[in-house]
Amino acid sequence: MTAGQPSSATRAAVILPWERPDRHDDARAAEARLEEAVGLAASIGLVVVCQAVLLLRARRPATLLGGGQVESLKETVKADNITVVIIDSRLTPVQQRNLERALGCKVIDRTALILDIFGERAATREGTLQVELAHLEYQRSRLVRTWTHLERQRGGFGFLGGPGETQIEADRRMIGDRIVRLKRELEQVRRTRGLHRQARRRVPFPIVALVGYTNAGKSTLFNALTGASVYAQDQLFATLDPTMRGIQLPSGRRVILSDTVGFISDLPTELIAAFRATLEEVAEADIILHVRDVSHPDSASQRNDVIEVLEGMARNGTIEEDWQGRVIEVLNKADLVGGREAVGARPGNVVISAITGDGLPDLLAAIDERMTRAMEVALYRVPLTEGAVMAWLYEHGEVTGREDGEDGADMTVRLSPANRARFEMQFGAIVTCLEI
Repeated sequence: MTAGQPSSATRAAVILPWERPDRHDDARAAEARLEEAVGLAASIGLVVVCQAVLLLRARRPATLLGGGQVESLKETVKADNITVVIIDSRLTPVQQRNLERALGCKVIDRTALILDIFGERAATREGTLQVELAHLEYQRSRLVRTWTHLERQRGGFGFLGGPGETQIEADRRMIGDRIVRLKRELEQVRRTRGLHRQARRRVPFPIVALVGYTNAGKSTLFNALTGASVYAQDQLFATLDPTMRGIQLPSGRRVILSDTVGFISDLPTELIAAFRATLEEVAEADIILHVRDVSHPDSASQRNDVIEVLEGMARNGTIEEDWQGRVIEVLNKADLVGGREAVGARPGNVVISAITGDGLPDLLAAIDERMTRAMEVALYRVPLTEGAVMAWLYEHGEVTGREDGEDGADMTVRLSPANRARFEMQFGAIVTCLEI
């Protein structure tokens, strides 16, 4: 086990129980998984003073870990004044209780840790409701009568706070009532989602959404392209609130760039719905930039994690089934592996370094080219008195022909599918769509 420097902040240990995979298992390396867990803990302000991989010969029903491992961990907890131990695995309520008794400190599992992070940073209405619902459903499974008749378990919606102040049955009843209310509120939010999407379609510019594994450099890239100062740190889940800014492409077109929450492996089942709720901008995006950290030893597995979530969204109808046709893979952090030439671009990929700016012109050109490829040609008759409508077409499309007549100006224009839909929704009552 490795220890860090003392701190007045909450001191934590991160423990990864690891079962040796067989040769056909493509599980990520234990070191990479442990590093990710440490990053998760650090992202909510915990000071990790101890981290370790503990090999499991078998999963113990009572404590998950072996007896000798528990004793060794107990000594470390006492020596380093650790107040919370994070087990990077799923713990049963009994395992959690027994470990807390044995170690003499609070114990949480991977699910509780990620729930705490999302609970702290969820911003959208649906995301907030989904996170609270996930918290409550997880907590309800922890309310087991395994201590004494009037023993108390955790209260509130976080897992790093103190014990609750209600008896188990009262807790369970209160949580059940709240779950029913939350599900009712979520149903209402889903019914109004269609109205929200209609409002987003009225946005005058196409949307380019950044997606990718957490800590892949999305926010750094967002800042580099927009000149914004969105919070960007070498930290998991540095941003959870989607952020949008306008940028101009080499052709002169303007698009809206959207930074979204980072993906993560083994997302707790309780949070899958909440996670997808934070990705609505992806559903409406004209182009999806899949940002990958090419310097990470597990980059391929991280790519698969992202694709798996997006395919799940396609299966449940959140995004269109042809979403992969809108994706540009952005291979980021090339500066850490010897430069862009050392990575090598393939069709559909762009190699960049967001931190140095190397390759950003190529990325903007690729976005421009992809938008041009997807454009549709339309012919509209616009009344000559409607200068604002004509100006909209010149600003958001490529006017390739114009003939003025007594009935109006016949304008041939190339538009992205999204801009064509926006134009016809906004000005359909004014213009006439003609056959080409």
